[in-house]
Amino acid sequence: MTLEQRVNDDIKQAMLAKQPERLAALRAVKAAILLEKTSGTAHELTDADVVKLMQKLVKQRRESAELYTSAGRAELAANELAEAGIIEEYLPKQLSAAELEAALRDIIAQTGAVSPADMGKVMGVATKKLAGLADGRAISEAVRRLLN
Repeated sequence: MTLEQRVNDDIKQAMLAKQPERLAALRAVKAAILLEKTSGTAHELTDADVVKLMQKLVKQRRESAELYTSAGRAELAANELAEAGIIEEYLPKQLSAAELEAALRDIIAQTGAVSPADMGKVMGVATKKLAGLADGRAISEAVRRLLN
């Protein structure tokens, strides 16, 4: 079962169970998938593409929650964070800080990087190898720290 099919099935279950927060989050995912499918590139989305879309949606919701919190709208921020949590259930498990550092040390050894000037070389390999397993910002900060 593809990730897209799983989302569609879970939308039906959320409707039957009368879970409005879950339903709203899953409908947002489905809308993003449909929008991407009809964007003119005319291709079927792989699970990796759907994961990227979901990561983007989670990031958007977290940023919205920060804005709502700074504006004093805690109830809207809580709603955004709840939706982000629901969407994250479908994403692969994120690497812990220790696992990320270990993976990056291997990549640095493979690329032969020794100074901050080699950061681009390391980031190119790391973002491909760790796609979906770690946030790009976390990868960048860890690489910068390890190369200094």
